[in-house]
Amino acid sequence: MSATPRSIKLPFNRVEGDLDIRVEIKDGQVSDAWVSGTMFRGFENMMIGRGPLDGLVITPRICGICSTSHLHAAALALDHLTDARVPDNATRLRNVTQMAEHLQSDMRHLFLMFAVDFAHPCYQSRSFFPQALARYAPLKGETALEVVRQTRRILEIVAIIGGQWPHSSFMVPGGIVSVPSGADLRQCRHLVRQFRNWFEERIIGGSMEDWGQVKTLSELEAWCADPTRNQAELPLLMQIGRELELDKGGAGHGYYLSCGSLPLPAGESEDGHLLAAGFMHKGMIQPWNAKQVAEDVSFSWYAGSAVNSPMIAETLPALDKPGEAYSWVKAPRYRRLPAETGPLAELLIAGQPLLNNWVETRGESTLVRELARVVRCAELVPVMERWLREAGSGECYRHPGEIKSGTGIGLTQASRGALGHWLRIEDGLIAHYQIITPTSWNASPRDERGVRGPLEEALVGTSVANENHPIELGHIVRSYDPCLVCAVHSFRNGEALSRLRIGVIG
Repeated sequence: MSATPRSIKLPFNRVEGDLDIRVEIKDGQVSDAWVSGTMFRGFENMMIGRGPLDGLVITPRICGICSTSHLHAAALALDHLTDARVPDNATRLRNVTQMAEHLQSDMRHLFLMFAVDFAHPCYQSRSFFPQALARYAPLKGETALEVVRQTRRILEIVAIIGGQWPHSSFMVPGGIVSVPSGADLRQCRHLVRQFRNWFEERIIGGSMEDWGQVKTLSELEAWCADPTRNQAELPLLMQIGRELELDKGGAGHGYYLSCGSLPLPAGESEDGHLLAAGFMHKGMIQPWNAKQVAEDVSFSWYAGSAVNSPMIAETLPALDKPGEAYSWVKAPRYRRLPAETGPLAELLIAGQPLLNNWVETRGESTLVRELARVVRCAELVPVMERWLREAGSGECYRHPGEIKSGTGIGLTQASRGALGHWLRIEDGLIAHYQIITPTSWNASPRDERGVRGPLEEALVGTSVANENHPIELGHIVRSYDPCLVCAVHSFRNGEALSRLRIGVIG
């Protein structure tokens, strides 16, 4: 028996920007889903006609969480255009600031956005609820408050090296604009050591060296079962995740994408990045090729050809576009396929053994997507420590020459996944600029073939106990850490589109 879907409007907070989720539920399960970004960003259009270096100031303001990643991508695009030879010192320090931003983002997302739901009254009959309430309750949970303090400290590294956070502009084509003193570098090392001590004691419950030996799901379970670690966060998060069966749902298409991140100083590796680039499906990794990236606007509120390379695609708003458009987010595709990006995809492609073993044995899930954020922090901290020891007062900048004309691509892994800046300079001015963000990959709408985006696909098949409070869907959506910040808000009939909508099929 079918019926016209009944719309239920519920608030959807704790995501960056305005997000509209519409699902159809049949027999207690999601049968279809639509993810809509309801904000028009438009930064690409702001760039046209500006000087080549303006992107270093403007694009970091796209986001207040990953502004260093946008700065890095903008600088890498100009490095590419000018064939700049960035000194090793500058490469290390650029990377360290972006890694500091990853640490704060991963911990803030996990404990201030995702774990908060575990303290919701709907779970008050669960065995974990008293601990979740004490640790994760908004503005008063012990862990939540500690995360704010610790992540504020780690961001001081960006301020020391880059002058401020967020929205710093210290990276330029050819390097960075300042040389940190010995005292600056010692302070940065101290801040990383502080973070390490807290992370080891409060998050994983052991040393990073011991944690590095945890390479299989069974070893993870043994780690979390150790009673000496029962005050750490990881065992509790795994317990809650299993009790709520977050390890059994939330899988997308199974395509994973990383464009590579954190360029290595000369001589460290032939690959060129700390975290390798690639495209992965069913455990098989294929080489990354930026020419395989295209933007599809078939179901997006933009005019122009349906599918184009970002090097020629435009961002022309068309709110009254005929057809079935439903999002301000475009649909990036790699070889015409919808790809998930983020910490899980990044580390799977980099060969991280624990996460690869989990996905091979249990498959992708909401819980492993969150575990990846803990794993990434543990992977990054030792490298940050090493690069800060190796960084010195040597060369931090090489003049790239005059920027007149040419094209450039800047690719990196932001906190939420693959980030790309594509630009073209003509006669000393920006003639074209396109940006594809991680959330564009993850929260994309359907493409010209009607294939859902990764987050849409992950929602399908989810069981919902209470249609008036579908917290199960919230867990999945937040595990992708959507970020839809923009320049211009979109309104329809005077109403801001910032909600979760559920259409129920009887």
